[in-house]
Amino acid sequence: MKKRGITLKLFAVTALIFVAFYVMIMIFQLVFFDSFYQHYKTKEAAEYLEELAQGYEDDAWSAKELTEHTLSYIEETKSPVTVVDAEGYQLVQDPFHIMLETEDGSVLEVGLSLFVMDYGKELKSLGIKKGDTLTMDGESDASLSTVFYPSVITKDQDSVGEHLEENERTIQGKVKSISLPRGMGNRGVGLLYDALLEWFPLDESLLKKLNNGESQQLDWVEPWSGKHNLVLIAPIKKDGEMQYMFSVTSLQETKDTNEALRVFYLYIGIAGFVLILLLSLIYSRLVSRPLIKLNEMAKKMVHLDFGSVKPIKQKDELGSLSNNMLIMAQNLDRALEDLKQANGKLKQDMEKRKQMEMAQREFFENASHELKTPLSIIKSFAEGLQDGISPDKQDHYMEVIIEESDKMEVLIGDMLDLAKLENGAIKLRKSSFLVSEMAEDVSDKLYCMAKEKRVPIEVVTKNEKPILADYEWMERVIRNLLINAVRHSDPDSIVAIHIETDQDADCSVFMVENKGLQIPEEQLAEIWTRFYRTESSRSRMTGGTGLGLAIVQQILDLHGFSYGVENTSDGVRFFVRFSNR
Repeated sequence: MKKRGITLKLFAVTALIFVAFYVMIMIFQLVFFDSFYQHYKTKEAAEYLEELAQGYEDDAWSAKELTEHTLSYIEETKSPVTVVDAEGYQLVQDPFHIMLETEDGSVLEVGLSLFVMDYGKELKSLGIKKGDTLTMDGESDASLSTVFYPSVITKDQDSVGEHLEENERTIQGKVKSISLPRGMGNRGVGLLYDALLEWFPLDESLLKKLNNGESQQLDWVEPWSGKHNLVLIAPIKKDGEMQYMFSVTSLQETKDTNEALRVFYLYIGIAGFVLILLLSLIYSRLVSRPLIKLNEMAKKMVHLDFGSVKPIKQKDELGSLSNNMLIMAQNLDRALEDLKQANGKLKQDMEKRKQMEMAQREFFENASHELKTPLSIIKSFAEGLQDGISPDKQDHYMEVIIEESDKMEVLIGDMLDLAKLENGAIKLRKSSFLVSEMAEDVSDKLYCMAKEKRVPIEVVTKNEKPILADYEWMERVIRNLLINAVRHSDPDSIVAIHIETDQDADCSVFMVENKGLQIPEEQLAEIWTRFYRTESSRSRMTGGTGLGLAIVQQILDLHGFSYGVENTSDGVRFFVRFSNR
């Protein structure tokens, strides 16, 4: 298998899948989106109109309620609507109007649809609201004197509109209510009146269908602009007479938008194609690179070259496979070497190899290293006793065996405690107590250890406050920190414990400081790791299981306390901040 073979195949297959999917999306967008959106908008507008017509026919709406429902329809569909008879005359109140109370106490309905068509933006800029005093020039409706059609509207010193040449009169009054368009521009109102002029009076065939209760959805192309619109007519039987709810929805926006989208998708299609090729190349290299390395490892193993095999450094199944291959290569290398030297001891060497493999499976990482030494000591001294060591040395051998057993017991206990802490199996039983009292008590228990090292322990407090924590686990923290400080202190020095209150942060600060060797700066963040020792040899002469600080970390994290370690001028300082909240 050549490198370029699998990489090229992965690249080609991935790119083909991405391109096919991308092309499918582009085709559906460019070919079907226009008709889909037009159908969706038509269906939506028709459903809204049917709902409005049904409500108007079934419910005894007042003029105000009908206006509210009409405005709601206009806002939802962005289309104008009205109710007319077969001749096209409007039968309902203008949805865009002002109810004006004149000085004589009468109320006039000021129709605004025609005015909005010409001066919509300027009218909105006046900011008319209930209670405003307006002056209007215009003319009254020929058949209904309570309806007024303005040509000029004046608020304060601002005017909107243009004076008529004749039949104009002036009125003044206060605004009782106002209804103006919000979601539809001036074009929508004008389009409604243009459509009414174009379609009414209705022809006989269309009128027959409507009178039979059939709602109509009709295409209408404006003859003077060529723009596409949808005309919706819903028949209504109100008070024994046929009325018709009439609405016009512009479809030109959809066509214009789709034409712009076609050009836009041309550019985005080019960029998308380049991106697909780039992602496919990255993906193919990402997958093929570890496979190629695994193949190279296998080739070396085929030629019995186990020394130069290097694993893949990644945390996944391929990384695990390469590590297993590396372990297999190392084992095979040792096995071949053993076979060369075995001769007549082949059976014995194979048995030892099985024991080594069993030990490797049972003891992992750092735990195996910590248990190996005490087990070896116990075994060798036990064999000495079995071989009949001299009686004057038997007591010493037994003491060593017991001492190493105790160390193993402590190690296993620490490992179990650490496992419980990490698994969240510990439930804290918090109580309030003084850290200084606990520190004094732990110091007394460590008196012999400190005396042997010639390291006295001093506790200094300042404005101490009680803390809320689990007493037993916190005692474990103090004990581990003190043991660590004593163990790494120079003889005839002092282990100093300082406990004080940080008023600004509202917390108690506990510090343990010893004089001795400093911790290398690059290792400060690693000392909390299990089985970690600052000695490169991981010597056990300094004592401890290597789990003390890891247990401290888990307990403090469980409590939510902050902690840390830092080098001083002549030693090391550990600190814990106990929150008082």
